Amino acid sequence: MKRLMLAAAMLAAFVQSSGVASADVATDWNRAMIGALETSHLPPPPSMRVGAIVQASVFDAVNGIERRYTPIHVQPAAPPGASRAAAVVGAAYEALVSLFPTQKASFDLQLQATLAQIGDNPNDQSVTRGLAWGKSVADQILAWRATDGFTAVLSPYVPVGVPGRWAPTPPLFGPPLFRQFATMTPWALISPGQFLPLPPPALTSARYAHDLNEVERVGSAASVDRTPWQTETAVFWQSDTPVAIWDRVADDLIDARDLPLTRSVRLLARMNVAMADAVTSIWNAKNVYDTWRPITAIQQAGTDGNPDTTADPNWAPLLTTPVFQEYPSGHAGVSRAASGVLADVFGDGSSFTLTAAGLPGVERSFTSFSDAVDQVSLARIWGGIHFRFACDAAVQMGTQIADLVDNTVAVALHGPNR
Repeated sequence: MKRLMLAAAMLAAFVQSSGVASADVATDWNRAMIGALETSHLPPPPSMRVGAIVQASVFDAVNGIERRYTPIHVQPAAPPGASRAAAVVGAAYEALVSLFPTQKASFDLQLQATLAQIGDNPNDQSVTRGLAWGKSVADQILAWRATDGFTAVLSPYVPVGVPGRWAPTPPLFGPPLFRQFATMTPWALISPGQFLPLPPPALTSARYAHDLNEVERVGSAASVDRTPWQTETAVFWQSDTPVAIWDRVADDLIDARDLPLTRSVRLLARMNVAMADAVTSIWNAKNVYDTWRPITAIQQAGTDGNPDTTADPNWAPLLTTPVFQEYPSGHAGVSRAASGVLADVFGDGSSFTLTAAGLPGVERSFTSFSDAVDQVSLARIWGGIHFRFACDAAVQMGTQIADLVDNTVAVALHGPNR
């Protein structure tokens, strides 16, 4: 806190006056969060949790000053005259340093650069109060989420060993990862199982045979039916975390539309909360149904009792199979949750371009959020790691979660819920 106050005092002379706080400070620090996630190579489920913690802290910090919406966790109690922009900085900096302590030097540089540019109330006292309030909010949210079950120690997983149930897959052959997310404390959901989907199709059903044969044909590493563009698309969606991909889209649209600060932090918070709850909801379903991946299903198709499937013991997918259960698809559900919140603000028919850190120079452009989510589902099939029915179920779950978040998280206290 002393460092924050000292930096504010030293840089206050450079702060320019402005009547309305710019959203740039929000997107700048959101990009800093994305950079931290990519530097740390954090896997997707924990990355979604980080996104929600950071952006909920930022929103509650700004809302604690403006008091326009229901808080996510921290009740408004900002000191009079606190700078909104400085509150963003204080909350984001505190959350990121706590979550990524080895990257503190990078956050310190970002802090100095931002304090030299923020354009809210230019007097030193306002900036200092905003920084202190933002730090306090982040500390409260970090303390709250410290007991959310993320670090829970679970009993060892024991494969059931019957057709249709999950079995270890190459190359790691380890137990399913991130099982604790199935029972973690949600953000907006009443419970992790609130939107539990119906069970996947029976192994003997026509739908199951259709979807297995589809992924066997187009998802094989040696497929002759998958085009080079489809191959690249499958790799593209696997080359970055959903939170990094969708938060970049949000930042670009916020900057392009010149959204005010309050609307920007609200959008980022709601979108990241939706993604975090989608992970919890989907992992809950994965662990309830405990289903096998295409590589196991195709290699052992002779055991499924379906006359329309044929075993191929040498079949391998294009992408490495993730080390957790198949149904429903994590990426499809999380992407639908994120895009649903974005569509509520910008409209489904928005144009945007996606990038993935793991595939530099490759882009995917869209004229609607719906088209992007459809491509995510197809990419999981082309990659050989999901059945179509798992993607369809996940998209439905993501839709339900986005609607829940739009209607219950950061709700306007007066007037339209915008």
